[in-house]
Amino acid sequence: MKKLDGYHKCLSEQVFILEKILNENKDLISILMVLEKSGLDYWYVGAGAINQTVFNYYHGNEINYGIKDYDIVYYDSDLSYEKEDFVIKKLCGELGDLACIVDIKNEARVHLWYNRKYHTTREPYSSVEDAISSWGATITCVGVRLVNGKLKVYAPYGLDDIFGMIIRPVKREFSKEMYDERAKRWMRKWPMLKKIEW
Repeated sequence: MKKLDGYHKCLSEQVFILEKILNENKDLISILMVLEKSGLDYWYVGAGAINQTVFNYYHGNEINYGIKDYDIVYYDSDLSYEKEDFVIKKLCGELGDLACIVDIKNEARVHLWYNRKYHTTREPYSSVEDAISSWGATITCVGVRLVNGKLKVYAPYGLDDIFGMIIRPVKREFSKEMYDERAKRWMRKWPMLKKIEW
């Protein structure tokens, strides 16, 4: 296990350390490079692909351990299924062999299918950043993208928790049960994690 070298540092230092760690994940870097050239606007790769890469780095695991897919999120005011389906097929074609491990969503239309599936009244997101800010735990609410070859990071709650291995709830659209279940699953895989109770 490696020392948690990014905890309680300034944000610019943390972004530098995060970039160094993410560069170890060749699948992630390949996806970021393809997306930068795709012509897609307002996109990020976020959630588990980011925090779990960091967890694996500090736990001394294989860098892809436990990552079931790579979440690609974007924001397009065209709310049609057909447009999202077109974007998904286009990106999967560009990603080639990596297409089976990506989950691509237009966050502008999430409320449409989510409310039908779960019988809720979730409001539409106002931006892709608004969506990322609601992802259940602070360590999940991190998105990265490449702009002119440079890593840009969106982390509305900062990066201290991801580097400190702290699971902290974001009580916006998650229930306590969902949070507890996810935290328990993560802690089984990455025992250095510490949970802040709901």
